[in-house]
Amino acid sequence: MTKYGEGCNLFMKKYYPWTLVGLLWFVALLNYMDRQMLSTMQEAMKADISELNRAEAFGALMAVFLWIYGIVSPFAGIIADRVSRKKLIVGSIFVWSAVTFLMGYAQNYQQLYWLRALMGVSEALYIPSALSLIADWHEGKSRSLAIGIHMTGLYVGQAIGGFGATVAAIFSWHAAFHWFGMIGIAYSLVLVLLLKENPKHCSKQSSKESSGKRTNPLSGLSVVVSTWAFWIILFYFAVPSLPGWATKNWLPTLFAGSLDIPMSSAGPISTITIAVSSFIGVIIGGIMSDRWVQRNLRGRIYTSAIGLGLTVPALLLLGFGHSLVAVVGAGLCFGVGYGIFDANNMPILCQFISSKYRSTAYGIMNMTGVFAGAAVTQILGKWSDGGNLGLGFAVLGGVVVVALILQLTCLRPTTDNMA
Repeated sequence: MTKYGEGCNLFMKKYYPWTLVGLLWFVALLNYMDRQMLSTMQEAMKADISELNRAEAFGALMAVFLWIYGIVSPFAGIIADRVSRKKLIVGSIFVWSAVTFLMGYAQNYQQLYWLRALMGVSEALYIPSALSLIADWHEGKSRSLAIGIHMTGLYVGQAIGGFGATVAAIFSWHAAFHWFGMIGIAYSLVLVLLLKENPKHCSKQSSKESSGKRTNPLSGLSVVVSTWAFWIILFYFAVPSLPGWATKNWLPTLFAGSLDIPMSSAGPISTITIAVSSFIGVIIGGIMSDRWVQRNLRGRIYTSAIGLGLTVPALLLLGFGHSLVAVVGAGLCFGVGYGIFDANNMPILCQFISSKYRSTAYGIMNMTGVFAGAAVTQILGKWSDGGNLGLGFAVLGGVVVVALILQLTCLRPTTDNMA
């Protein structure tokens, strides 16, 4: 082998795994930025699209994305286990960015509605493919940290998406969609050149093709659902999704009510509190888990349990606290805990599910989490109308305790990377 070839192999083995995380970090940012923009630009769009003056119509616009996203997620996972994840990621970001660009040309509610549905399909293809790809490039000592760093892109994108309203105020809502969309389209071309599929995944696909045997597309699904540990993982993933989505959708309302401050102040305080603390949490959770698992195979599970444990008192304080210190402190505690938990979902899944089926498994988890979020958003809406939103948050803390006990009792991995 030439020195050039040796140098390329060294780069791919030592440096490319982190280059990949950097490339996908920006994709994650765009993923959440594009989906978040619409919620911040409702006011700017009302003058041109009259239906958006009705909260019910705007809610339907947000809901169609979630339902389509949830339904498509398991199928996206199945596809990612069978084809090139690079192609899926590049195609996904190109389509959702093109949709964002086209939303700037929307002239009526129906056009917005169907574009939003298409965005749900394209964005659902991303997360199972990306996390599976990162997990394959980072085996062992760096897996949780790599996934944790990637997850920070989601939090940053969610925060930047809020500036869509600022761009709309300076220029127009059409320009905001156009510029954000063009950034994603351009970046998809960068990924065509720089994103690489993991060689092991390529060899598995090649061996399947060379064997000439046709495999059932749903065979991976049957393997996943027949693994009893997966159902425990699915439950402990879905349950924290309830307070996770609750904080995204209802925390500003809770802050406003508990602290008796206007929504214009409650929104930024709650968003910044959760974003910053979650950012810190995924980094802490990644480093802690990667070190702990070297000494104890249950290290990732214990790290995740610590994160979940932090969310329980936080939810109780969010529910019943009425001082700025108590409520903001609870928000910080929840964000750190949820971040620690978030950094370890895929690494724990890797301990029980083969690399051949991880995208399928995470697709099912993603679907369950989204549907849980849709349900809790609706339920807390009713509790909020009855003046019991704080009690609802406290009840969610009790539900998390059940998931925590089940996780610690039942999950006993025998390897850190199921072949």
